[in-house]
Amino acid sequence: MGDVLRNLFFPKKQAIIFATKGVIAMAMSLSVAMYLNLDRPYWALVSAIFLQLRPESGLVVEKAICQIVGTIIGGLFGILLLTQLMPYPYLALGTLALWLGLNSALSAMVRQANFVYAFAMAAVTAEIIVLLVMANPTTVSSQAVFDIAQSRMSEIVVGSICAGLVSHLFWPVKVKETLQVQARSVINQALNYLVTEIDTKGTHEKRHQQIDGIMATLGVINEDSSAVRYEGPKGPGRSRAANQVSQKVLSLLALIQIFGRLQRSHTELITPDLTKLMQNLSDVLCNIAKSDCFEYCAGEVKTYRKNLTALKADNQTDSPFESHMLSLALEVASELTVLLKAYKALEERDKSLLNAPSMLTYRDPLAGIFVGLRTSLVFVIGACIWISTGSSAALMIMILPVIFSIMLARIPLAMLKVVIKRLLIGIVVASIVTIFYALNLLSQSGGQLEILILVLAGPYFLGLLLLGDRATLPYGLGFCIPFSILVRPSTDMSLAFSIDYTLSAAMAIFTGVSILFWVFHLITGPSVRLLVHRVFKTTHQDLLQIHQQRTPAIWYNRRMSDRLLRLTNYDQGSHSRAITDLALTALNVGHASIRLQSICTNLAGKDLKQLISWQQSLADAFLLATKGKCSNEFKNKSDALYAELVDAAGESSQVETIKGMFMRINLTFERSAKKIASLDVA
Repeated sequence: MGDVLRNLFFPKKQAIIFATKGVIAMAMSLSVAMYLNLDRPYWALVSAIFLQLRPESGLVVEKAICQIVGTIIGGLFGILLLTQLMPYPYLALGTLALWLGLNSALSAMVRQANFVYAFAMAAVTAEIIVLLVMANPTTVSSQAVFDIAQSRMSEIVVGSICAGLVSHLFWPVKVKETLQVQARSVINQALNYLVTEIDTKGTHEKRHQQIDGIMATLGVINEDSSAVRYEGPKGPGRSRAANQVSQKVLSLLALIQIFGRLQRSHTELITPDLTKLMQNLSDVLCNIAKSDCFEYCAGEVKTYRKNLTALKADNQTDSPFESHMLSLALEVASELTVLLKAYKALEERDKSLLNAPSMLTYRDPLAGIFVGLRTSLVFVIGACIWISTGSSAALMIMILPVIFSIMLARIPLAMLKVVIKRLLIGIVVASIVTIFYALNLLSQSGGQLEILILVLAGPYFLGLLLLGDRATLPYGLGFCIPFSILVRPSTDMSLAFSIDYTLSAAMAIFTGVSILFWVFHLITGPSVRLLVHRVFKTTHQDLLQIHQQRTPAIWYNRRMSDRLLRLTNYDQGSHSRAITDLALTALNVGHASIRLQSICTNLAGKDLKQLISWQQSLADAFLLATKGKCSNEFKNKSDALYAELVDAAGESSQVETIKGMFMRINLTFERSAKKIASLDVA
């Protein structure tokens, strides 16, 4: 509770501004909804509250668009459902459960929180319309159905528009500022990780802590890069620059693995020249990480790249491995150059770099099915309670838990327990404040809008102070939304002033969230082992298709980004971090095959017969390694491709470089398979 007390009694300036903006947005949405004589203006309040979860202008605009689109779709489905199935209430409830499950499953297929929210609104808007109509079946008519749907959609749209206006007009906070901080952070994290990988004294724990941090920051960048598009004419350019930063960080991670694993596992291959090469690379990375000056960093990389080019031109070594490692060092320098320019483009909109597409979300239908099943079950349990009791307050068991079920689906189970417990505490506090403060004062007032806003502003301000801090966000969310629903601010508050209804509604909300807690425990989803193997199997398919793409490196990075984030999250409880190592190996071998294809095409054209079968053996060898197995098939195919290259292009430094690449990849597969087999995780 220390964070709660600190945020309530010693709030930061940013928290006060955030809470003030939230109160203004809610006051505006309530005023407009009541002026338009909408039936339940408090849904406009709830809509405005959800838009406060991230206060940056671009994110608010994106969420408002998603909320409006989701609301319209949900409203149209609700009308369609009622017009077709109103005479068959149980069939209508069953169809509604399927609709909720479908939207919940689809929400699991997207990464951005705003897009998840769009599916949540499509689900809940239809649910609210259908349930409110079915709660009063004696007054049902086509006109009544349309009026209820129009009111619910209008209330939510009003809240979205008001929150968006306030975000732009009062103390605006831009996504671009957050994105620039995140980009600088991930670049520094990546540079520090590269140094740790090369450092012989770097520890296993430190490396994986840094990888976890890098992937978490990349996840935030990928999410925010879509929202920055809505911040003026420069927004789309900044979005593509942020995507370029993500692309180059992933490419650097793929390259640097080679140097680190070589030093840790194959010291017999390290010659004095390779030691000097890696020391020089480490020095350059350290110098860049310590500096905030773009010109200095770019100059360091340019000088290092120039020295490497001269060294490669003068290199007379007969070692294929040394030649391969020298080429890799040059590629690291090239990627660093583009990474630095991409960061500069975030601030200055360098048009030459604004062509990188966004990262793709990894979609696992199996995980989506479990998420949809969980949401449908929560609704069905609530519907059974509602039908058996006949209480209108029991409707709350079905509405809020469905929203939370969709929005909390990505949170790990261990963290989910804490989040839901904090939501329940917020609900209890909201119930107490509603009964003993808000309704008590409002019942003695004249019902004027001004008094209504003055009475509610204080509790909302305190709730928003908690909502603005990630650590206390569940408390704030658990307070603000139930508080709005229990008070039901509107021109007619007779139902809210009925203490028996208010207590019943509070108990229903608490019961619904408690049911959600146990449903999350009952349906935990597929096992981590199964999910991991499904990710690796999909990656195996990508390795087979990688050379059919026009820009294979960009295509592969886009698909691997979200998978890396998921795999590192799955693996954080493990001491060995074998899954994370395999994920990085997947990233590495994909880029290695792209380099090989380019070299082979330059040397011998596209007529190499062994190249396709080599790529197949590479993908198969990776999949075998994820199961703790290894075979000689990849080595045999590599030897056959090398022999064909020698016949087609003769002996050359590039051909010897490829031979060194084969050696290194084969060693990687053998080491990965041995590690997985020893842990018995396959």
